[in-house]
Amino acid sequence: MTSPYPFNRRRFVSAAGAATAGLVVGPMLFTSDGAAAHIPSSAGGPLPTGLFTLGVASGDPLPDGVVLWTRLAPQPLLGGGMPDRPVPVHWEVAEDERFRRIRCRGTALASPDLAHSVHVEVSGLRADTEYHYRFRAGREISPVGRTRTAPSAHARPRRLRFAFASCQDYQAGAYTAHQHLAEEDLAFVAFLGDYIYENRPNPAAYRVHQGTDEPYSLTDYRNQHAQYKTDPDLQRAHGAFPWIVTFDDHELDNNWADEIPQDPAQQTPEAFRARRKAAFQAYYEHMPLRRSALPRNLDLRLYRRLRFGDLASVHVLDTRQYRSDQPATLADAQNPELSMTGPEQERWLVHGLRSAGSRWNLLANQVMWASNDRQAGPGQTFDLDNWDGYRAQRRRLLEFFGSGQVDNPVVLTGDRHCTWVCDLKPDFDDPASPVVGAEITGTSITSGGNSDTAAFHRTYDPIMAESPHWKYIDNRRGYVVCEVTPERMLSSLRLVDTVWAPTATVRTAAEFVVVAGEPGISVLSQEAPAATAAARSRATAGPTYQVTGHQDSFPLR
Repeated sequence: MTSPYPFNRRRFVSAAGAATAGLVVGPMLFTSDGAAAHIPSSAGGPLPTGLFTLGVASGDPLPDGVVLWTRLAPQPLLGGGMPDRPVPVHWEVAEDERFRRIRCRGTALASPDLAHSVHVEVSGLRADTEYHYRFRAGREISPVGRTRTAPSAHARPRRLRFAFASCQDYQAGAYTAHQHLAEEDLAFVAFLGDYIYENRPNPAAYRVHQGTDEPYSLTDYRNQHAQYKTDPDLQRAHGAFPWIVTFDDHELDNNWADEIPQDPAQQTPEAFRARRKAAFQAYYEHMPLRRSALPRNLDLRLYRRLRFGDLASVHVLDTRQYRSDQPATLADAQNPELSMTGPEQERWLVHGLRSAGSRWNLLANQVMWASNDRQAGPGQTFDLDNWDGYRAQRRRLLEFFGSGQVDNPVVLTGDRHCTWVCDLKPDFDDPASPVVGAEITGTSITSGGNSDTAAFHRTYDPIMAESPHWKYIDNRRGYVVCEVTPERMLSSLRLVDTVWAPTATVRTAAEFVVVAGEPGISVLSQEAPAATAAARSRATAGPTYQVTGHQDSFPLR
């Protein structure tokens, strides 16, 4: 019988990178921890149908390779539906989408211990080159994904174009932003946290979470991730570019800090540690991460650095696993012992910024750095889960930004469900404090639902008048596209008209520029008031419900 998957006798490169001649049937297999085993492709009998329900993804691009990901899950919301045995998964990387010019191929082992997920660390590819990839398990073929390697370490690229996004609560709306994100011309997507939400199912939401409660067990978290991954727009965005991912709080529990849950009176230390282990394993199983991120006991190593020639370094932060508990008062927030990153990660960041050798230093960060008062007038109200709660460390790092040892630092932030474009200063209360960098806090993919922009501006425009470091604010849904050259970084706010419909139009609502060698950020262009009013009319907010610990609002549907 002719195989439905057109593998021929050619040279292929295994998951360990060794070139081998032969058929891709029963070769050396490599598990997620690098162990090798010989397992025939037919071992254990036929597989279920519908194996690739969760699509494909790639991530963490290097000059010579990327991570390729998929998970076999014929029953994605019921634990996966795979037999309790390892399954060989064949993969190919080609220079063309019809796979006529195969660059490398091999076989990896999908193990039940990791929910039959596959993480292939492909190497030996050409730098700064587009490739296509796919998988086969049994007689089924995955969708084809597209990826791109990074420029070589010594390359001098003239342009780097990427997007960043965050906060995609499944219940809050449709992924209309991902429809358009998938069509952008990008080298990568940085996703800055809240990939899933742990909220209970809400029958009144736009669409409803699976399950009956918050996730607590490994099976719960696997099913929650799988439900998100079944969304076709999210799958297309993953299949279009490599992603660089990090988490925030909702991948585990709202506003958690290290081993402390949001509600310690309701979750014992033992129960929360077990929940953390389950959430971390499910996160790894569903993300295109390298083996270095494989969870070990309570930890999952996510902070890392990726370089794109001499043009830009991306410093990926983790502001949850190692942080001190949130302070209770503004006075407590001045405590020099409080840390958002933990001392080891702070040393890693400072060393990496100092020695990066890149024209631009981009921080992929979860929660807002810039001071963000929530109250107009002489009184002040702050969210102390953000860097406003860790002021001594923030000042220490921002003084380092201004020391002349860091080239063009720009912080890219998620979490807020709004766009907040700000100058960064060591002391936000001192008008004489120098501007040392810039921050773009991007809006959400869906979280918050369709926004009430009139109410937002009634609240925050008076505060903006008292906050000279704020340059632009908005609360509609979308993502940010950044184009970096040696001379400047241009960032475009891309907004969708609605997340309460299957499709939506997208537009550039504003553009911001950071000029190399000139700390701070400027608004280059923004929508005219008439266009903004029309967009507000199209996205009129309806009845809402609140999520504990946030200022998010969601449609009652």
